[in-house]
Amino acid sequence: MKNSLRYIAAAVLAATSFAASAAVTITEVAPWSSGNSPVGADWFELTNTGSSAVNITGWKVDDNSNSFASAVALNGIASIAAGQSVIFVEGNAATADAFKSNWFGAKAPANLTIGTYSGAGVGLSSGGDAVNIYNAAGALQANVTFGASESASPFHTFDNAVGLNNSAVSKLSAVGINGAFAAANNPVEIGSPGSVAAVPEPESYAMLLAGLGIIAAVARKRQR
Repeated sequence: MKNSLRYIAAAVLAATSFAASAAVTITEVAPWSSGNSPVGADWFELTNTGSSAVNITGWKVDDNSNSFASAVALNGIASIAAGQSVIFVEGNAATADAFKSNWFGAKAPANLTIGTYSGAGVGLSSGGDAVNIYNAAGALQANVTFGASESASPFHTFDNAVGLNNSAVSKLSAVGINGAFAAANNPVEIGSPGSVAAVPEPESYAMLLAGLGIIAAVARKRQR
């Protein structure tokens, strides 16, 4: 029993340490949005799965050329809070406003955060592409690839709420799963921009740590 408790504690600690040390992941991608949405621009979502804010000043994005030299700046957002999901749409402030109106109408969440990016060669292809996120020093922070998007409505975003990294994403968003819903002004668009229900809140890490304490206490008691 004592060994079993030690193994359980070690496993939970390893999982917790990974989660707490994780930084930014690409949790959603809509490569069809430039051609099949009134917004007329592709977008993706970044989520901070760590326990403290991440400064993203100077960070850049590239597609499947996989090159920091070809990457373009992420604008409008300086940091991502612990547990927060933010959106980056290709375009400018007007594009971001159009995105907000399309998805939320007049009921956008107060904490909705939208940044932008633009430049040659970074359009996300609906035939399959990639998203690469680099920090200001050019180090790769997150990467996903994806295949062809749907060619007819409804259009579902690629859902990476589980936080796969350096992996191909094929799961599609579904209404009611991981916070996904139909866009307010164009309900054939399905996604969960700004919300990732599957990623634990920072408080969850504290609960896991508390659980570890209970396990350790039980183990000590049994050893007496």
